[in-house]
Amino acid sequence: MARLNLWRWGVYGLAGLYFLVPLAASIVFTVDVPGQGLTFDAYTQIFSTDGFVASLLLSLELALATIVVVLLLMVPATVALRLGSPRLRPVVEVVCQLPLVVPPIALVAGIITVLKWGPEHLSRTPLFQTFVAIQNPDFPVILVLAYVVMALPFVHRALDAGLRAVDVRTLVEAARSCGASWPQALVRAVLPNLRGALLNSSFLTLALVLGEFTVAQLLGFQPFAVWIVNVSGSQAQLSVAVSVLSLLVTWVLLLVLAGFGGRARTTSRG
Repeated sequence: MARLNLWRWGVYGLAGLYFLVPLAASIVFTVDVPGQGLTFDAYTQIFSTDGFVASLLLSLELALATIVVVLLLMVPATVALRLGSPRLRPVVEVVCQLPLVVPPIALVAGIITVLKWGPEHLSRTPLFQTFVAIQNPDFPVILVLAYVVMALPFVHRALDAGLRAVDVRTLVEAARSCGASWPQALVRAVLPNLRGALLNSSFLTLALVLGEFTVAQLLGFQPFAVWIVNVSGSQAQLSVAVSVLSLLVTWVLLLVLAGFGGRARTTSRG
């Protein structure tokens, strides 16, 4: 047993070094300026740098829209699948895992092809304005649609695990026997028991949108990840400082999510 614990702590230590050493090196790079010593100018200049606030707000707006759309799409689908068509679960699972198989560059190539085909063939129809509207740089809806597809594997896994942990059929039947409609049964009986799964899905989607670069860059938009790469060409220390700050914020959000989920489970048991 002592040897097993020693091996376990050794693995934990190596994993910690694997993550913490690059992070520490990045922090040292941002604060150690040759000839000046330690300085925090890279961090104090973040909020005043041109494009930082706009790109961060754009990414947060895209993340919020993606979370809403993917949950509205997947929650009713997974619940209905579990209640009415359990035999279709393997088919839906394969479809939801396809974005992991298709490279982002192939997804972008398909999107670009559709965006080029639309104006050429629909220029005299009302749909032409739709193709223009979804590519508005202020809020590119086309990115939301792409991110929804990319988030499907993670959201499906999180929701499926949450549904496996509760007796959905009993909850729905109990709500229906009390006079609730199907939407009311879903909102009042099922969703409160899926709080942890919904939080996990939202966090994974948020992390995906904040860190996604390929699709946004190739489509010509500039959310947060693209802005970081563009800044790195002229201000290397600033870009690394922003990356470190975003990583720390992501960790804080993960800890808050874990604490909130644990408190919710404790409350429900009590």
